[in-house]
Amino acid sequence: MPFALLAVGVTALLLTVNAHAPRYGAALAVPSFFAGWLTIELAPHLLVAEVAGIGLTAAYGGLGAWPGWVGLGAGVVGVAGTAATIVASRRTVVTLRESGAPMEIDPSETRKTSRYPISHLILPPLCLIPRPGVRVHRNIVFRQEGRLRLKLDVYRPASGGELRPGVMQIHGGAWVIGDKREQGLPLLNHLAVHGWVGFNVNYRLSPRATWPDHLIDLKHFIAWYREHAREYGADPDFLCVTGGSAGGHLAALVALTAGEAEFQPGFEDVDTSVRGAVPFYGVYDLVEPGPWPVPMGATSLMERRVIKKSFTEDTEAFAKASPVSHLRPDAPPFFVVHGSHDTLVPVAEARRFVKRLRETSHSPVVYAEMQGGQHAFDVFPSYRTARVVEAVEHFLTGLHRQYAEGVRRPSVPSEITDSVDGGPVG
Repeated sequence: MPFALLAVGVTALLLTVNAHAPRYGAALAVPSFFAGWLTIELAPHLLVAEVAGIGLTAAYGGLGAWPGWVGLGAGVVGVAGTAATIVASRRTVVTLRESGAPMEIDPSETRKTSRYPISHLILPPLCLIPRPGVRVHRNIVFRQEGRLRLKLDVYRPASGGELRPGVMQIHGGAWVIGDKREQGLPLLNHLAVHGWVGFNVNYRLSPRATWPDHLIDLKHFIAWYREHAREYGADPDFLCVTGGSAGGHLAALVALTAGEAEFQPGFEDVDTSVRGAVPFYGVYDLVEPGPWPVPMGATSLMERRVIKKSFTEDTEAFAKASPVSHLRPDAPPFFVVHGSHDTLVPVAEARRFVKRLRETSHSPVVYAEMQGGQHAFDVFPSYRTARVVEAVEHFLTGLHRQYAEGVRRPSVPSEITDSVDGGPVG
């Protein structure tokens, strides 16, 4: 039993160390991500498990020899680190960096306006199942050609009324895995409660699909939305887009390539523009290495499975697949979200994209950095998810308010300043 206590304690310590100082090397990035992801976003649950594991092994003889005492010491440090993670997630959730928002944010005031009371100590009230007041329509076919059948799920308010704003959610999964049932659910539930109609959309996956099949499928959804939005209570003239990881990459491309014939063959005349984009922890440049040891496009994933071309022989193909290559003055408003501890897509990737987008776009570009957040942090209904979901809803609702008021050139919505924590705002 002393060695069991040693194992529990050392595991708790290693999880804490990885959560606060993740590893970015090629060999450790993926295991560091999974360990940090679960530790950070499920910290309250982990804390209970660690205390129970240490207590039980100690009670049943774990302190009978020196390994148990070493394990106890390591475990205490690990438990303290997990508790610190919880505190950090409650106190430092979102930092706006040079957003152009009209005022500096007072963290104490933002907590007063939060819709989620601090009494929710174990699980914030964001559910992966439909929330009360939300109606879900599943497996609606939006594109059918031969054997190809692409489906979506709709999240909408249960009550009727006037046409509501629409949002398109694009799942991630490195362009090769993932499904509409798995991602974006806390956000879609929250938006539906606040009057939005959300469309969680599937698209063809690699290696069966070859770039730009993924983007073309999403453009087909927009064409479908223009024709069928009213059937689900949505305004066909107002659609925003969001997504995480590969979905963040695709969301940015959807927003930046409106009307580009290459990506909408056979329906070139369809208006595929969106009113706003909220990409989460996306990849924005496949050509320049920047924070990567080698360009993302030069990896075997992109060369062999997704784009299926040689990076050195056809770099232009990878440039066309990069959102940064499609920056335009008339880009819609952006709200870019990234975690500071992301080990799969380093946070510098988001920072350089935001910098270049601000240099080009005439629309507002808001950047929120989730302090301590890992990749895919929003999959779980965690404290960070609750706060950033509120911020996204405020941002999108502000854009829709300006649209309803007939504002021709959107500005940073004042609503965004009511829902985010910390940091100087330029």
